[in-house]
Amino acid sequence: MALRFEILGRFNRARAAQLILPHYECQTPLFMPVGTQGTIKGLTTHQLEDIGCQIILGNTYHLALRPTSELIDELGGLHKFMNWPRALLTDSGGFQMVSLLHLADITEKGVTFQSPVDGKPMLLTPEESIQIQNRIGADIIMALDDVVRTTITGPRIEEAMYRTLRWIDRCIAAHKRPHEQNLFGIVQGGLDPVLRDICVRGLVERNLPGYAIGGLAGGEDKDSFWRVVAQCTAALPEHKPRYVMGVGYPLDIVVCSALGADMYDCVYPTRTARFGTALVPEGVLKLKHKAMEDDMRPIDPTCDCMVCKTYTRAYIHCLVTKDAMGSQLLSYHNLYYMMKLSRDLHSSIVEGRFPEFVCQFLQKMFPQGDVPEWVCNAMEVAGIDISSCCAPFSSIPNKVEDTQNLEVKE
Repeated sequence: MALRFEILGRFNRARAAQLILPHYECQTPLFMPVGTQGTIKGLTTHQLEDIGCQIILGNTYHLALRPTSELIDELGGLHKFMNWPRALLTDSGGFQMVSLLHLADITEKGVTFQSPVDGKPMLLTPEESIQIQNRIGADIIMALDDVVRTTITGPRIEEAMYRTLRWIDRCIAAHKRPHEQNLFGIVQGGLDPVLRDICVRGLVERNLPGYAIGGLAGGEDKDSFWRVVAQCTAALPEHKPRYVMGVGYPLDIVVCSALGADMYDCVYPTRTARFGTALVPEGVLKLKHKAMEDDMRPIDPTCDCMVCKTYTRAYIHCLVTKDAMGSQLLSYHNLYYMMKLSRDLHSSIVEGRFPEFVCQFLQKMFPQGDVPEWVCNAMEVAGIDISSCCAPFSSIPNKVEDTQNLEVKE
């Protein structure tokens, strides 16, 4: 295996660790920004280093289409191609079964896509996915799995889970660089605890370098979401990294870390930036609002990022609807926020103050004590007492469940 995973601190199920990869020594919990085609939109690799980014995620499907994995390999691999000295993770291309379902045909052999570039059919098999990722050269590569949205019910969920287990063996057999790249398996099974358990046990038997929890963040209710994460993290090996795929809301990351997860990725911080929204401890700040046009404060007075030290809300408000610089500045700030959240999670666990950190985080986001019930339930399972920042449920009117959209009121 081309990684070492050393746990440095714990609080109940939560853990802080050092994840040593071929290109970088990472601290977990960690968030990975999504650079679909070898770039985080609007930011340079030097800026990503400056804000403390440890791992960037690249998309196998899109990189295989353009510029092609053969060209990337010929030019020295994705690290060299994009001038990124730290760690990389590539997904398998399997997510496009969901996001491009109208273009895909799924069989036991693999997934046939209609290319969005030229309309030609493209067959992605487990073997081809691994071969592409071997050429790209990321530190962590993902097995091709059969992905189904958690909102779908019926026999398709079971079919996808068992196919995922069959495909992992084909991925392992196809993997030609196990001493340089780490192949992670992906736990599937929808919202069915029995299917999730079968998949976890099957993947653990393969003794992989790490494991991902897939198929979430697809529209399921939050109570189901955290219960699947809790079930999987409890069953996965203690000495291996655990990656919850597609999770990027700060509250979700705090909850999943309390439940024992280590790694996360999502387009949310940069995508919401392109819509003029900033992440702040209280929730989100919408810079497009008219109230921002003469506000001379920084986005977040408590933030030490370059954007908050240099620019006002009024200036960014002027840019967000008219100039690419607006989304670039907000992307920088939002990713800085996510990197700081990762560092704070790590240090609070190592220093034995994780419960206090969780309570402070929740108090800022829910100053009225209206912490969603699903969060309270998850924290109870995680063994973290948050009663000091929660109002009794009977006294909370019109509780807000969509917590990522909590907006700072000025």
